[in-house]
Amino acid sequence: MGFMIGYPIIFALLGRYFLPWLSKRNGFDFTPFNDLILVIIVLLVPIAYGALIGFSILEDRDDNVITNIRVTPLSLNHFLGFRLAAIYVLCVLATVFVMWFSDIGDLDIKNIIAISLLASLEAPISGLFINALAKNKIEGFAVMKAGGGIIIFPIVGLFFNNIKELFFSFAPGFWTAKSISSLIRGDGLYLSYNQYYFIGLAYMIILNIFAYKVFINKTRSE
Repeated sequence: MGFMIGYPIIFALLGRYFLPWLSKRNGFDFTPFNDLILVIIVLLVPIAYGALIGFSILEDRDDNVITNIRVTPLSLNHFLGFRLAAIYVLCVLATVFVMWFSDIGDLDIKNIIAISLLASLEAPISGLFINALAKNKIEGFAVMKAGGGIIIFPIVGLFFNNIKELFFSFAPGFWTAKSISSLIRGDGLYLSYNQYYFIGLAYMIILNIFAYKVFINKTRSE
């Protein structure tokens, strides 16, 4: 929980103070790259929170908490649902703070909240897939490191503004990245902000449901 509090503060401070200082010192204007900078900062938040909830659940599995839950009045769905909902809410709050405090791109608060709601859906996806692919914390660490590389695809996708960008659309963060870019850059992208946002919202919800079912099926077979 301490890490959850400190992590977004560090990134918010980097965006608010370090980048302007770096720009002033080197005489380099970062403004044309505002969408790229904000995307990197924003996408790192749900990845970190996803790793934390993923390892928390892995620890419960190592301690046989998941197995013991099955013989209690509390259902496994309720137990996991509460954990995943809690991490989602915390991730939303952290992302809102990072975007608001870093003050990159001059976004309205309503857009900041909307982007945070979308981006934070990646946290439970990451946590569930870590547990679906790993049996213990050692394997989970390997999966986390390999899965963290997926952030490259949304970033590369920012450099395409035509149909070729859809090649990177399998990555959950792609839709968040393009939504941010469309808000900052305005017109000139392949799709509109609403299209990026609501297609991404539907895609992320489907991925969450799929990841949850894969994880539940794995726990039943253990």
